[in-house]
Amino acid sequence: MQTRGAGGSGDLSLRLMEMGFVPGTVVTLIKRAPLGDPLELRVRGSHVSLRRAEARLVEVEMLERPGASA
Repeated sequence: MQTRGAGGSGDLSLRLMEMGFVPGTVVTLIKRAPLGDPLELRVRGSHVSLRRAEARLVEVEMLERPGASA
């Protein structure tokens, strides 16, 4: 996935951008907790855990996998 931006306004949006969720950054889902909350993501080489409600503020687009047929 590639970040398109962090939505919302205020402190949480700013904090997401400080953690690396800025346009063009590649984000990888590493794992989910057993009940789905929180999510562990890799952003710029760091592992970040976000609640699903926080993750919903990050707008992403899917990237094609190398070798995947369309």
